[in-house]
Amino acid sequence: MHPNLDITKMATNRTFTMIKPDAVEAGHIGGILNMINEGGFRIVSLKLTQLTVADAKAFYAVHAERPFYGELVEFMSRGPIVAAILEKDNAVEDFRKLIGATNPADAAEGTIRKRYAKSIGENAVHGSDSDENAAIEGAFHFAGREEF
Repeated sequence: MHPNLDITKMATNRTFTMIKPDAVEAGHIGGILNMINEGGFRIVSLKLTQLTVADAKAFYAVHAERPFYGELVEFMSRGPIVAAILEKDNAVEDFRKLIGATNPADAAEGTIRKRYAKSIGENAVHGSDSDENAAIEGAFHFAGREEF
């Protein structure tokens, strides 16, 4: 278990997101945060940071055997990201709906990826896929004292 993971905070009303380097480079931080706010999410933690290659490898270790792993690590460590923990009832599922399909061509109108993603690889945002992963991913980026 991750040392920063506080089991008492594994609530189903929190999720984790990253605004990826492509969207940061394109100046979409404000637009994406606005969509998050308009989607009814409360920002619990927020920071601009940059993943090292080692950080990106650790964060995406679940994909280590996948053919895109090397490109993913290189992409995610190439520039700054915005990491955030979000809160809302049914946060994980509702945020997955807000971000849209991984491939922006398949994403529904009004989703973050439809509006801001460039491609299936440069898809603007990450969103946790489960309550458990949301807690793990949030703890990867934030200490408990950084959650409000």
